[in-house]
Amino acid sequence: MKALVLLLALALATPAVAQYPTDPPPAAALAPLRFPPFGNARLANGLELVLVENHRLPVVSIQLSIPTGAVHDPQGQRGLAELTAELLTKGTATRTADQLSAEIEGAGGSLTAGAGEDFFTVSSTVLADRAELAFTLMGDVLLHATFPESELELARRRFLSALQVERSQPEALADRFFARTLYGAHPYGSRNTEASVKAVTQASVKQFASTNLRPGGALLVVAGDLTLEQAQALALRHLGAWRGQVPARSYGQPPLPRATEILLVHRPGSEQSNIVVGNLGLRPGAAEYYATNVANKVLGGGADSRLFLILREQKSWTYGSYSSVSRPFDVGTFEATAEVRTTVTDSALTELLAQLRRIRTETVPDSELAAAKGFLTGVFPLSIETPQQIAGQVATQKRLRLGDDYLQRYRERIAAISADQARQAAARVIRPDSAVIVVVGDGAKIYQGLSAIAPVKIVDVDGNALTPDDLTPTAAAVTLDAGQIVARRDSFAVMIQGNPMGAQVSELKEEGDGLVYVEVTSIPLMGLTQNTRVRMERGSLAPLAIEQNGQIGGQATETRINVAGGRATGRAQSPQPGGQVKTVDVDTALAVGTFDTNQLQAVLPALALAEGASITVSVFNASDGSIKPVTFKVEGVEDVTVPAGTFSTFKVSMAGGDFPAVLYVSRETPRRVVKIEVVGQPVAFELVK
Repeated sequence: MKALVLLLALALATPAVAQYPTDPPPAAALAPLRFPPFGNARLANGLELVLVENHRLPVVSIQLSIPTGAVHDPQGQRGLAELTAELLTKGTATRTADQLSAEIEGAGGSLTAGAGEDFFTVSSTVLADRAELAFTLMGDVLLHATFPESELELARRRFLSALQVERSQPEALADRFFARTLYGAHPYGSRNTEASVKAVTQASVKQFASTNLRPGGALLVVAGDLTLEQAQALALRHLGAWRGQVPARSYGQPPLPRATEILLVHRPGSEQSNIVVGNLGLRPGAAEYYATNVANKVLGGGADSRLFLILREQKSWTYGSYSSVSRPFDVGTFEATAEVRTTVTDSALTELLAQLRRIRTETVPDSELAAAKGFLTGVFPLSIETPQQIAGQVATQKRLRLGDDYLQRYRERIAAISADQARQAAARVIRPDSAVIVVVGDGAKIYQGLSAIAPVKIVDVDGNALTPDDLTPTAAAVTLDAGQIVARRDSFAVMIQGNPMGAQVSELKEEGDGLVYVEVTSIPLMGLTQNTRVRMERGSLAPLAIEQNGQIGGQATETRINVAGGRATGRAQSPQPGGQVKTVDVDTALAVGTFDTNQLQAVLPALALAEGASITVSVFNASDGSIKPVTFKVEGVEDVTVPAGTFSTFKVSMAGGDFPAVLYVSRETPRRVVKIEVVGQPVAFELVK
């Protein structure tokens, strides 16, 4: 016992420095990467087969890569390749979509298809004893897909809904404009549009598949618990009858570099600015790829990199700032991004550009270099752990022609990069003085600051050119068409993700010597009920009194405002996140021609709507007492089908209010709103009667 006590005392008396080293141990040499051997074969139809044999787990992963994709989309039908991939597994001559799903899922496997810019992929993962089923179904969809019209319409609706969501997401807008500006007419500069998705037909899908989904030039990678002989026999049995050659791809040349210019995408009311800075980068086999990867990791490749640490941790300007190097089949990009508060947009962009110049000119310190290389070499093995990952990595290596030893030697090539090599690569690849800069934000608040950095070109979210004067639209009294102001009662279904989840009834009726607009909305799923009543002057529709009450998520909301002598007075109570109730005492002047936000549905049909028209009105929000300009822009004429029937409508976008929306107003007199889409949300109001 005494000896034990003595040992404990000695241990406790030993200085902490002696127990725990203060310096990390030296880095060990890279352990050899044990990568399964490749087996190669080529079928008579031109399909190349690569087997990565691995018997550790009874799993087989198959990835078929066909050198086609958006690059083969016809003019005006961008999205055709993606829609073809969506429909490939939705039915064959002998199996319905449900039957295909039941067979593969019943075996605990998966069967998917996808299309990118350069490659169309069909993938399946199953247990090894069900490999025959995976090849059977893959062969069936490739040779006998029927591309049902009903499935095309469902897919089209999903694509169009996704585009509406993108329209409300500043990061998606920034990506879209960056690609378009950087690549120009090159296929990588194109993105899906509402018109291009609507232009895709069942016939064009079948034509794309019959022309481009061919084995000649395609690559089939099989990874897992199979031998080369077994894989070759299965591929021959189920894909041997597949015939044809994939057409050659033509990319053309992207625009030549030019002096840095800022493209400001004006998004009124945006609470933040999304910044993208970049330029054309490397082609797949470029020798400086490894050094560029190291330099990029130091610059913006994670939460421990310079952009993140400086713009977020030191400056508190952003939640995150990153950089990346892309490597597609043709020329890739370097880009750096940041999402920052509106008030620091110019400061953040200035600092970001300074860091791009710094990585080009200053030698990377040893500590940063070691950390970057350690991360890249350490994380790489995690990307080749499963048969699916191995199949994907081998497919990338083969598709981009990176060399047969790319995977085996990736880590040692990264580890060999010196600080000077990283700097030289950054100087060649990162070009801030001939960069494309896209900033998505509220132009009225950030234009002046950006103008001090570089020349600024301004567009709206649809790409239409704007002038600095357009950034602050001036609301003016508008002339209303009295013939459109008639008593009516409209019923709407509230659609969420295409399903009816609530109802709205709106009514415009005469009361005394004026008019009253009444609106009752109920969405049980959201715990929302709202009753609105706006009393208005006849003719001008100027608001005289606003009453609103209801519940949102179980919390009461109530607004009572009177308008007299050019002033709006009253009180508004509304629930806030966290359970609090916000109370606003309102006392503000209302200029002639100002409408209440709750009555816009009644006012819109009476505006001077015509193709190309843009009308800005002053709108009062009783919930916080604010007054903002709201712009209604007629995007065009479109036939719209809702439960009440099919209508020829003006498609009107609304910007500057509480939320962006698209409203469809019937062209026939008296006009009526027949559909409302909330931009960025899967919510729509459709006229029922």
